Amino acid sequence: MQWETVIGLEIHTQLATKSKIFSGAATAYGAEPNTQACAVDLGLPGVLPVLNEEVVRMAVKFGFAIDAEVADVSVFARKNYFYPDSPKGYQISQMDHPIVGIGHMDIEVDGITKRIGVTRAHLEEDAGKSLHEDFHGLTGIDLNRAGTPLLEIVSEPDMRSAKEAIAYMRKIHELVQYLEISDGNMQEGSFRCDANVSIRPKGQEEYGTRTELKNINSFKFVEKAINIEVERQIEIIENGGKITQETRLYDADKNETRSMRSKEEANDYRYFPDPDLLPVIISDELRTQVRADLPELPQIKRQRFIAEYQLDAETAGILSSTKQLAHYFEALVKSSGCDAKTCSNWVTGDLLGVLNKQSLDIAQSPISYERLAGLLQRIADNTISGKIAKQVFEAMLNSEDDADAIIESQGLKQITDSGAIEAIIDKIIADNPAQVEQYLNGKDKVFGFFVGQTMKASQGKANPGEVNKILQGKLKR
Repeated sequence: MQWETVIGLEIHTQLATKSKIFSGAATAYGAEPNTQACAVDLGLPGVLPVLNEEVVRMAVKFGFAIDAEVADVSVFARKNYFYPDSPKGYQISQMDHPIVGIGHMDIEVDGITKRIGVTRAHLEEDAGKSLHEDFHGLTGIDLNRAGTPLLEIVSEPDMRSAKEAIAYMRKIHELVQYLEISDGNMQEGSFRCDANVSIRPKGQEEYGTRTELKNINSFKFVEKAINIEVERQIEIIENGGKITQETRLYDADKNETRSMRSKEEANDYRYFPDPDLLPVIISDELRTQVRADLPELPQIKRQRFIAEYQLDAETAGILSSTKQLAHYFEALVKSSGCDAKTCSNWVTGDLLGVLNKQSLDIAQSPISYERLAGLLQRIADNTISGKIAKQVFEAMLNSEDDADAIIESQGLKQITDSGAIEAIIDKIIADNPAQVEQYLNGKDKVFGFFVGQTMKASQGKANPGEVNKILQGKLKR
């Protein structure tokens, strides 16, 4: 039997506010345990939550960016459950009246564009964190994250493969960073995902029983977890069994999913409107302000790069993948005065190659766009050759000197004097009569030998165009 995979994602994005969603406590990562949880976060008697206005603004901005319905009125509710890292015994979230309604996100997989529906995006507070290591069989509770603002983005079950799920997840990750509503740092838990996975016979409209893969904070692990869970479900059904609706965890070390608990339904949480929080009213004034504050979105920037700079779709996609990288590229084009193709080749090839190798992002680049622009200008004005430029680039990585200083200190200036180049070529021709004879007898490949010998004799400093021109004149058939 042929099986079809059905996937929906719930992405939890930590919003980039300095304080928590209902208190003034800090949200900075890495503080000592339980030093950033105030009386409101702990749910102590007599305290009242106060909504952080900035989280509303960020949620509205996201809603507009995915062409979604933004509610005039949204309501916070209490989601009741007991867990040690939830100090109040409930989580403040949104149920029946989320701030963001139906929207969409377009993805591209194997050259095919597909629209993925977004069911909703709602605001909620994060829980604390249970720590199981180094406590001699006990569990430690760190409540620093309690009350951290989250935007939970819930997709329609529109994805049919792990590949599509990752493409969608990456687009959401790209977008929240572009909007500057989240740093998207997966290692710190700022961007994590629950995946709802089921299978059904191909052609069947009714969905199969789903399982939820909980709290996965890596693109690679989300893909692996979905694929291994699909294999598990197929094996169970083909062996006559039934899928149990449950929440499962992915074990990256064993590359397997394992049962965590039975899957709850909404009514299990006994949702009801939070009596301490008023409904949120989104005014026309706020909508106008947020729309005016929207940046050029990734897809629009990508299309502009293709049209304005004549880049291919793949290169435009790479350069527009983050706001910072796009800015670096455009600033380099403007500052260097060089053509966009040359600039894009250096950024996507040499620069990103170094950054990826060292696990750095563009904001941490050891070479600013101003310094790289200086290097490209020296290639353009024939001060150095493209080959020597690679040597200068390496030197720039390991110092704060600009290209001009390195070229001067290392004596790398290109030889453009045709008389000097001609003298080098004359000697090489005189020293290699056999190769001259071969070329004159029709062996065109020998021409490369003379070019190579000339560049070697000049220590790579001879202007390649001048070398070719002089050689062609001296090796006439």
